[in-house]
Amino acid sequence: MTVSDRLHARVQAYVAATCASGEEPEPFDLLACDLARFQASCGNGLERLLAARRLAPEDLLAAADIPAIPTDAFKLRRIACHEPAADTAVFRTSGTTVGARGTHAMRSTATYEAAARAWARVMLFPDQTPMHVLLLAPPPHQALDSSLGFMLALFGRTFGSDARWLIDGAALKLDDLREAVANAAQVGGPVFLAGASFGFVHLLDSLHGDRLALPAGSRVMQTGGFKGKSREVESGELRREIASAFGLDDQAVLGEYGMTELSSQAYEGTLRAALGYGAPSGPAGVYHAPPWMRVVAVEPETLEPVEPGHVGIARVVDLANVDSAVVVQTADQIRTRAGGFELLGRAPSATPRGCSIGVDELLGRT
Repeated sequence: MTVSDRLHARVQAYVAATCASGEEPEPFDLLACDLARFQASCGNGLERLLAARRLAPEDLLAAADIPAIPTDAFKLRRIACHEPAADTAVFRTSGTTVGARGTHAMRSTATYEAAARAWARVMLFPDQTPMHVLLLAPPPHQALDSSLGFMLALFGRTFGSDARWLIDGAALKLDDLREAVANAAQVGGPVFLAGASFGFVHLLDSLHGDRLALPAGSRVMQTGGFKGKSREVESGELRREIASAFGLDDQAVLGEYGMTELSSQAYEGTLRAALGYGAPSGPAGVYHAPPWMRVVAVEPETLEPVEPGHVGIARVVDLANVDSAVVVQTADQIRTRAGGFELLGRAPSATPRGCSIGVDELLGRT
């Protein structure tokens, strides 16, 4: 068994234990630092960040000590602890911004899958009700490098036996959606409808005000930005439009926070609140990360943590990123709240100064 294999096993044990009982099988910081030492030893770029700070791997005592690899670095070099020949999956960013696409190579998807399933059971399917799964995305064979498509396919296999993909190429399969909703109403059972937020904008425009009432207990998960090809929609307004179009309470429409460079996801707690479950639950706009993922707001210039309640950019410690980067620095603006964080959009500058310096250090430009 390799070092990577042992770390994957430890992270999977952490995921299973914290979801089952809330008890850690080992301290979060210990596991994070062991992951960082492994990653620094294999040349993923972390060793350069440590050297720039005059730190040795053995100096790391807590997750907060680990330098974060900026998301922009995933566009500029390979962030991985294995050779390309060992890749079992390679995910790429959507390319919505100008320039190169970020790339996240995985030696194994087992930990990603275990983490995604575990937190989805808590946040998306706490009632454990079998679902008719409708996916507003192209099927995986049409988007082999989409991490969202990979996750949705996983949810389709795990939480429903009749998953249907509603986008073919660039075409929305509206008739298939109508047929699937009618079938769910006829045979009974709730629907889980999931996809990218801009896909829902396109779907709503295509419905031209028609309503497709989903059965009781149905829910919608949307993720990503809110700008479609036809218009841009504020997040609260999109939630209301989706709820109205599908005959749902607003609380049954919840957002997901994730990205290609991460292996874990955070969710709004509105559905758990609506179903009467306790923490993690809460109002719209507040996202809840799993126990193996820490999201910290940091100052864009210095990358130091901001005071509680202040706005910063998200620094994410993701234990499930075993073979890439255990700590990732994003340009997403957040404000931490009790038990979660508010997502406020991208930082005003394309690349905050602290992230830019981190990229230079990682590439050896300083």
